[in-house]
Amino acid sequence: KKADPLRKKSDSRKIALYWLDKGQRRNYLLVVLGIATALRVSDLLSLTWEQVYDFAGKRFKSHLAVKEQKTGKERIIALNRDAKEALKTCFAGGRLKNDTYLFPGGRDKKKPLSRSQAWRIIKDTALCLNIAGRICPHSLRKTLGYHAWRAKKPPVLIMDVYNHSSYDVTKRYLAIDQEDRDNLYKSMDFLRAGKESGRGRKKRAAD
Repeated sequence: KKADPLRKKSDSRKIALYWLDKGQRRNYLLVVLGIATALRVSDLLSLTWEQVYDFAGKRFKSHLAVKEQKTGKERIIALNRDAKEALKTCFAGGRLKNDTYLFPGGRDKKKPLSRSQAWRIIKDTALCLNIAGRICPHSLRKTLGYHAWRAKKPPVLIMDVYNHSSYDVTKRYLAIDQEDRDNLYKSMDFLRAGKESGRGRKKRAAD
């Protein structure tokens, strides 16, 4: 609950490309899918390749089906372009099996990355890149909803993604702060636009 979303899209790109540039594709995929799916870290780390890739048809799936560990509910998530590109970048073809984890652990590849390892990866990267806020793996889950809110997507859809009972819960969860409110007020600057259109009318009248 205390985690902040990545408020700038540039920070999302920065933290993902940081790992891709280092050749650490697992960590790159962790960031991209963490944002693109808005899954809890426990559900994210348990993902296997058979959930995103059709081995028989040799193609990536359009949707990801996940049974949430916390709620027991099944969620169907459309894999967007960012997710598909990241998956293709990290796909190792014949070396993968159906039950291979997307995010294998450092020592034992048959086990998924631990929550503490994921926490350290995201936290340390944010510190290294001087990204402001309380950034951790849960920040990735919040980022999609935060930018959906900024883009004025229907509140009911954002609530549904997070299984929230009310929009007030969603607003608190997304850590909407005073700066967000300030930006809203400042964006509603309609008098200046009116004055400009007024000058335009006078100019046309003079012509």
